[in-house]
Amino acid sequence: MHICVLGQGYVGLPLALRAAEAGHTVTGYEPDIRRCRQLSEGSSYIEDIDSARLREVLASGAYAPSSDPKDLKGFDIAVITVPTPLTDRTPDLSCVRAAARDLAVRLEPGATVVLESTTHPGTTRDVLIPLLEEGSGLVAGRDFHVGFSPERIDPGNPDWRLENTPKIVAGLTDACLRRVKAFYDSVTEVTVPASGLEEAELAKVFENTYRHVNIALVNELSRMAHTLGVDVWHTLELAATKPFGFTKFLPGPGVGGHYLPIDPVYLSHHVKTRHGKTFRLIELAQDINDGQPDYVVQRLQDTLSRRFRRSVHGARILALGAAYKPGTADARQSPAVHVIDRLRAMGADVTVVDPYLSGEDCRDIPFAGTDAAVRVADFDAVVLLTPHAAFDLTRVADEATFVLDTRGVMPHAAHIEQL
Repeated sequence: MHICVLGQGYVGLPLALRAAEAGHTVTGYEPDIRRCRQLSEGSSYIEDIDSARLREVLASGAYAPSSDPKDLKGFDIAVITVPTPLTDRTPDLSCVRAAARDLAVRLEPGATVVLESTTHPGTTRDVLIPLLEEGSGLVAGRDFHVGFSPERIDPGNPDWRLENTPKIVAGLTDACLRRVKAFYDSVTEVTVPASGLEEAELAKVFENTYRHVNIALVNELSRMAHTLGVDVWHTLELAATKPFGFTKFLPGPGVGGHYLPIDPVYLSHHVKTRHGKTFRLIELAQDINDGQPDYVVQRLQDTLSRRFRRSVHGARILALGAAYKPGTADARQSPAVHVIDRLRAMGADVTVVDPYLSGEDCRDIPFAGTDAAVRVADFDAVVLLTPHAAFDLTRVADEATFVLDTRGVMPHAAHIEQL
């Protein structure tokens, strides 16, 4: 089958390559000409996709990147994996709408369109389908198939990949569901049929809302534990020994990436604007997690004042990690970047170390690729924000004057304070 995957980012590129390896002929549509050229040259910009794998699939002829929407013509199945960001704290479906319009004028009877982009319940039915019908003159469920299958990509996770992560599939009609399921059965090991489009859409945003709320809970717990003089990390280890009814989440400098800061907002905003209801727990979790970078800065400021009688202003601070999670170069919505920006706004002299990022990612902040490139003892304080495996934390602990460990991974010592 001719498969078109619209969007060649951290979701679309793995899907496109996997579909090509499964025997399909795949067009990877990427409107960013620079990115498209890079893919054509066999250079991957996604950490989970090795360039050697990309070159092998390109050489097979089964996969072709394109920035020309004309190459979408004649598709059997088109999968939309475009971004769904927030603009001014409001869900932005402009990329989904643009993809739908590009497909609509090339939609032929019998073809299938699947939305994978994370969004609020009702998007497939109320946004995608009307645009496809308007641009094609065809009727969804009768002339062509429509489905929703939420992405479950976890960047940097070597254990759970596209092919072995259970894949939820949904269709407008039973026939649509069968067509969508048949495609994903060819590229994944397990598919999980949903009873309807809205149930699948809600399941996706709830998965990340669940994480968002529980991370907010432990972030709040860490603040209270610090006030009480209790070791929150040991507390969580103790609680995790319970074999039932408890899932361990860990505090940190905040939440980042495309998922957690954004997906719950899609749900709460939809419920409020369409139905006048407030999803209070989401809004409270958002408030707690959004405030966590400020809490990290306040803790660092308090300790510098208490221990060393000096201000953050003018202090030399080494920030370990700028990506939002270990093992990735993704700095989108990264709480580490928010901490760094706040420290600099207060007059701190901040140097950033992150082996996955470059100085371009951190704008005009002094940047060193690895911790080996800096002399830790030259800094007034170290703040560990993203615990990349490449960091030599033992050396940092030995050489640093003071460390604020926001991830609970440093050894216990008098000069190391955990969040």
